[in-house]
This record gives sequence, structure tokens and C-alpha cells, in this order.
Amino acid sequence: MLYAICKPIVVVIMKLLFRLEAHGTEHVPATGPFLIVANHSSFLDPPLVGGMTPRRLTFLAKAELFRVPVFGALIRRLGSQPLRRDGGDVAALRTAQRVLQDGGALLVFPEGTRGDEGVLRPAKPGAALLAMQTGVPVVPAYVRGSGRAWPRGQRLPRPAKVVVTFGPPLSFARPTGADRKAQYEAASRRMMAAIAELKDEAVRGAGVAGARRPLQIH
Repeated sequence: MLYAICKPIVVVIMKLLFRLEAHGTEHVPATGPFLIVANHSSFLDPPLVGGMTPRRLTFLAKAELFRVPVFGALIRRLGSQPLRRDGGDVAALRTAQRVLQDGGALLVFPEGTRGDEGVLRPAKPGAALLAMQTGVPVVPAYVRGSGRAWPRGQRLPRPAKVVVTFGPPLSFARPTGADRKAQYEAASRRMMAAIAELKDEAVRGAGVAGARRPLQIH
């Protein structure tokens, strides 16, 4: 209930502040479980992706955020689940699996933590492990501009254009044999390659839009 009430309000605010728009929403499954994997440059990324996704999302957030008074309780009620980043978090993985087994949609940031705008880093194995163990569709997403809107080290967000681009779903088979680590690593690379393709598409789209702007003479 709280998610349904807050989402349209947050979307309006984000559209006003960040001129937020989305491309490729037709790639998001209308029914059934699926996983969204996205790049991560800002605290804004979960609401930006969630706001542009037609389905309700559950997402994993670092456990430290849940210890912040009021804020921690709020994000938990909005569907966030804590994730410890100091090692393998078995409880978080089981929670994520339950969300998918119940037909839900889950947002994961394979890079694990925020980085600089436009820079993609190698993925940690958690997203690949989850995708391969559950067999659900994996929708890649690229968030362009969130790192400019609220970069690391800045106390408050600032106006900046943000675009969320979704790509065609990927599928991953369950791991087989003994060398499962290599299979998870290969799946992680495939996820990041799909996100990189969306990044290139977003950059090209921004270049075309910029070229079409009329010349202003002062």
C-alpha cells in the first residue's frame, strides 16, 4: 500500500528535478518473476529505476542504511531488503530467491557499490548466482545521469537530466559440473556487457538529441 501511494509522488518529483525519462520499458515482463541488473552511480538509482519500471520492485540495499532512524524503517516498508557487503550474505540471497519464487521483481546492482558516472566496473558474483539458480529472465538497465545528479561525496542532489534504458531480457541456464565459479563469472561478464551496450545506446541518443537542438543566438 505504501509503495503504491509513494511511487507516483516520487516519480513526479524526479521528473521535475531530473527530467526523468525511460526507454525500452517494453522489455520489462508484464507478469512473472524477473531480475533487473543495473549500473550504480548514485543513491538515486533505486527510486529512479523503480519509478520507471511498470512493476513493483524489491531491491537489496546495504545493511547500514537500515540503521538510519526513520529512513531505515521507510525503505524496508517500501520493499528494500538489507544486504551485508562484508562477505557472502546467505540470508539476503535466500530473501531474494523467495521474492522471485513468489513471482516478484527484484532490482540488483551487480557492481555492488556506487561508482563514478559513466564508469562500469566488474560485477560481483551475487547477481549471476541468483540468476542462474532461479532461471528467471534478467533485464539489463542503464541509468545515465544519476551520478551527475547526486555523485558520491555530495551532500544533496542537484538538477541533471536522467534517462533509464532497459534492454531485452537475458536468460541463464543453471550451473552444471564442478567449475561453477567460472560459470558465474561468465554470466557476470555477460550482464555487464549488456549494460555496456545500453550505455553506448544512451550516449548515442544523447548525442543525436544534442545535435537536433536549435542554435540559440544571444
